[in-house]
Amino acid sequence: MKLYSLSIHHKGATKANLLKAAYDLSSFSFFQRSSVQEFMTFTSALIVERTSQGSRASVKEQEYLCHVYVRNDNLSAVVVADTEYPQRVCFTLLDKNPREADAMTKVQAELDETKIILHNTMESLLERGEKLDDLVAKSEHLGNQSKAFYKTARKQNSCCEIM
Repeated sequence: MKLYSLSIHHKGATKANLLKAAYDLSSFSFFQRSSVQEFMTFTSALIVERTSQGSRASVKEQEYLCHVYVRNDNLSAVVVADTEYPQRVCFTLLDKNPREADAMTKVQAELDETKIILHNTMESLLERGEKLDDLVAKSEHLGNQSKAFYKTARKQNSCCEIM
């Protein structure tokens, strides 16, 4: 699952103008990166030009999926990803803040955080249980010592009677 490009365009009457783009081409060799970036830029602009206002589309180009959304004000966004990247996440990303793009991702992150907290709580409970076991053993030992002290004290006091 890989996201390669995210670009913002303005769709003009005849041509789409690139406003801003971000690329992650780290999975390509150094010598391929410039041609792959050029391919993604050209494909993104071409898809924006061919998509009508207020609509979304997904286009498969070679081993990539290009997801485009053109708003009614001609502002458009294009995501170029591999075929494994979920379409739902791409269109949500185009609509919203990327950190809040996918509710499932947010829920998964909260679930992971809850698991960590629960794991830490269980560890501390186990440590307390071990400490309680040690405390019980010490109290039993103290009880045995106090019985022995009581017996010894009775023997000592039995030879001397108080009048």
